Amino acid sequence: MKQFIVDAFTDIVFKGNPAAVCLVEQPLTDEQMQLIAIENNLSETAFVQAAADGNGFDLRWFTPGSEVDLCGHATLATAFVIFNECNFKESTIVFHTMSGDLFVNRVENGYEMTFPAYELTEVPVTAAMEAVLGVCPEEAYMGRDLLCVLPDESFVTDYEPKSEALLMLDGLLVHTTAAGSNGFA
Repeated sequence: MKQFIVDAFTDIVFKGNPAAVCLVEQPLTDEQMQLIAIENNLSETAFVQAAADGNGFDLRWFTPGSEVDLCGHATLATAFVIFNECNFKESTIVFHTMSGDLFVNRVENGYEMTFPAYELTEVPVTAAMEAVLGVCPEEAYMGRDLLCVLPDESFVTDYEPKSEALLMLDGLLVHTTAAGSNGFA
C-alpha cells in the first residue's frame, strides 16, 4: 500500500490542512484502518481503492478516534493523489462514500468538489456553549455538527479552541462563524 501526506487548500509546503491518503490494493479491516489512522495522528486518513464494479473509487475516512462519514480536505487530498500520482486521465472522479457519491472535477486552476449539504435546525443557545466558546452565541444550529453564530468576527479569528472543552458540546464537530466586514468570517 502506498501512502501520501497531502496539504489540502494550499500550494505551499507545510501549510493548508494535512491529510494522509492510503491507496489500498488489498482489503484492510476496519481495525487495520483505525490503527493506521492512529499511527498517522492527523485529523483524517483517507483510504481509497478502485470500486469493484470499475466505476469510480470507494473512499473512507478515519480520524485517530473513529471513522467519519464525510471529510472535505481528505477528499480533496485523495483526488490530488489520484489525478497526479495515479495518472487518472478523466476530468471527474466519483467517490463512493458513506455520505453518498461525491464528485471532484479537475478544472483549470485546481479542483471543484460537490458535497452533500447537512440540513441545519436551529437549537437553543446554552450556557455550555458560552462557557466553552468564551462568548454567548447569537444563534446556534445543529446538523451533523454544531454551528454557532458569534456576535463579532474577532471572536472567530481570535478563538483558540480547547479540545477537551469542545467535547462537552453536542455534534461531531463545532463550527463558529460571524458576520464580518466582507460577509461571514
